[in-house]
Amino acid sequence: MHIEGWLESVPAVSVYLLVGIVIGLESLGIPLPGEIVLVSATLLAASQDHINPYILGASAIAGAVIGDSIGYLIGRKGGQPLLAWLGRKFPKHFSAEHVATAERSFQKWGMWAVFVGRFIALLRIFAGPLAGVLRMPYWKFLIANVLGGIVWAGGTTAVIYSLGKVAEDWLKRFSWLGLVLALLFGLGSMLVMKWRSKKSKAAAVTAADSETAEPEPVPAGD
Repeated sequence: MHIEGWLESVPAVSVYLLVGIVIGLESLGIPLPGEIVLVSATLLAASQDHINPYILGASAIAGAVIGDSIGYLIGRKGGQPLLAWLGRKFPKHFSAEHVATAERSFQKWGMWAVFVGRFIALLRIFAGPLAGVLRMPYWKFLIANVLGGIVWAGGTTAVIYSLGKVAEDWLKRFSWLGLVLALLFGLGSMLVMKWRSKKSKAAAVTAADSETAEPEPVPAGD
């Protein structure tokens, strides 16, 4: 089957469900590539008229808000033992260093950590469970969670869809090759963003460690 025919045969509801479930699980605290899935699905919507970008964005928002809320409830119920268990299950993402970095962010920024955390891969999987563990008032968490989900999921969908439409119109003469190039461009952009985010977090951790390091004792004068 021609690739365009295959793409047209993909049920729109399956795309909506995939995006909502993956983003929901990631927001709940399970390390999954929610951002990449959202970008790929949005680029697909830009080239396939049967996929509605508004429904797609709404599915992403719903997954983000519901997943974060469930993560909050699990964190509030499980407490610190939950973080220790996650550290054993997902040592790459829930290591003691990452947990400490996220806790410092929450203690310093509060609600803003939940909102801004939606845009940072590491904090995105921490936001819900950690807010519950730290006993953040639910109304504060809910406001930041809903606003963050709308801005991140809705904004990402709108921007990538617009870029995808422009790219699709420009590359339509190349048929499926244009879609492949658009997908590769989107994935490449997300990988660069994640690399920069990782580099920024590493710099922040180094700075925090240097601030907390004890000063060397000054030798007494003669």
